[in-house]
Amino acid sequence: MQYCGMQVEGLDTTVINDTNETKTYSEQQVQEIKLHYERQLRELQQNALAYENKYLAVKEKYDLLLYRRFARSAEQLPHDDKQQLLFTPEAEPVVLPEEEKEAAEKITVKTYSRSKPGRKPIDPKIRRVERILDIPEAEKKCACGADLTRIGEETSEKLEIIEPQIYVDKIIRPKYACRSCEGTADEDTPAVRIAPVEPAMIPRGIASPSVLSWVFTHKFEDHLPYYRQEKQFERIGVDISRQDMANWQQYVFIKLVPLFALLKTTVTSGPVIQMDETSVQVMSGIKNNKAAVQPEDAKPDIHTGWMWLARGGPVNKKVVWYEYHESRAGKHAKEFLKGYSGYLQTDGFNGYDYAVNGRPEIIHVGCFAHARRKFFEASKASKVNKSAEEGIKYIRKLYDLEDALRGKNLEENDFLKQRAESAQPILEQFKSWLLKRAEEVQPTSLMGTAVKYALNQWEKMTAYLSSYHLTPDNNACENAIRPFVVGRKNWLLCGSPQGAKSSCGIYSLIETAKQNGLVPALYLRALFQKAPSASSTEDWEKLLPWNIFSD
Repeated sequence: MQYCGMQVEGLDTTVINDTNETKTYSEQQVQEIKLHYERQLRELQQNALAYENKYLAVKEKYDLLLYRRFARSAEQLPHDDKQQLLFTPEAEPVVLPEEEKEAAEKITVKTYSRSKPGRKPIDPKIRRVERILDIPEAEKKCACGADLTRIGEETSEKLEIIEPQIYVDKIIRPKYACRSCEGTADEDTPAVRIAPVEPAMIPRGIASPSVLSWVFTHKFEDHLPYYRQEKQFERIGVDISRQDMANWQQYVFIKLVPLFALLKTTVTSGPVIQMDETSVQVMSGIKNNKAAVQPEDAKPDIHTGWMWLARGGPVNKKVVWYEYHESRAGKHAKEFLKGYSGYLQTDGFNGYDYAVNGRPEIIHVGCFAHARRKFFEASKASKVNKSAEEGIKYIRKLYDLEDALRGKNLEENDFLKQRAESAQPILEQFKSWLLKRAEEVQPTSLMGTAVKYALNQWEKMTAYLSSYHLTPDNNACENAIRPFVVGRKNWLLCGSPQGAKSSCGIYSLIETAKQNGLVPALYLRALFQKAPSASSTEDWEKLLPWNIFSD
């Protein structure tokens, strides 16, 4: 017998080492040496496998970063929506329901239609100003002496843009007095009479409702920072500094506190609240040492705060509510949900679990879109991309079912019944597939992370089946927070915590106006015109987006 360079003969083994010395081992010693080297071999194999798994995990993350940096951000696969599921050899086959088999046998091929080449016509809603480009009068006579007759025309359109019309609203208040008695005839009446000053959002300021609407819409909807707007005003000869605009924002926020209270109450009055959060850099002042320092040594104290967003309210009165806090702790969500009962739909952030812990009146609902995103990332950066695509297609079937049922305009009970009956087979197949994949993939890989997330969130994700007002995902809330994320790339940070809070107020007004089908600029202008005269709760209720234009 030969093992590790040793020749085994009978009970004893003679080994010649590098120094030509001989040593004899018993059979028991040989077995011990053999077991020792086998253990070392197994340890090396395990270490090699562990390093390989670490390498693959790092490579997947690197590939995902490259994809996020250079590829399209849309979560779309190049396959047709109705294409058959892509199977890997180890994938579990999916049994299609009978009605889907019948539908698969009847294939209708649509003819290809090509759009007409050319420029898209200008929207007919835009006002037209006609301009006739005619030939000279002398050329309207024929050589025979007869007048030429107009037999037709050719038309073309060009888009014209005129710079915004800016003017100064000069308000003149005439003064009146009696030259005869100089006011002594009626001491209860002022000697000099003048019309009262009109109430304004910014007392003794130059900012009219239209200017405030313009400035805030440009920053919070068009993502144009105040310093860029300052340059725009300079080009037209108006001196408005970025500090002026920031001060206006604070004045408006303080003035509209009663309206914000009504919005916050409304958002918690509906059957469903969707929540999300994102970070923001906030400057909290100048951080100096106790000893005297040079001005250039002073550094701004910038910390990471969090914008929390809640979308909710009655069906026809949707509210988007922004709220700033210095941390991402779940206590902020818990405080916001105090007194609320209904459904809370969020992503998998555990802060929301803390917020609803011990609150049976709140049903926590998950989001299939977040689960789908993880499978999509695995499909783009993992070696098992076909298997990841298969997970995406299970989720896509749930969305197709949701769209089909929503399009039928069913009664609430009928909708819930049909959705539950149709979605249950898909969910059962999907979960069986997840359980099998969990045993086959590395937990630290992108595919393993996606499978683990879906299984951990399963009960929450499937809870949407219990309410007509719930959808499979939290996308409506994410779409509402996206304008803030886009704007953050332009203005980078908030100048103070107070600025962050007032930004929340303006964002809430603009996004709530959008949710209710209003043009934000028009709503803000009407709000800033009427708000200075509001004094009671009834007055402020009339300024809510769904009431302000009802008169």
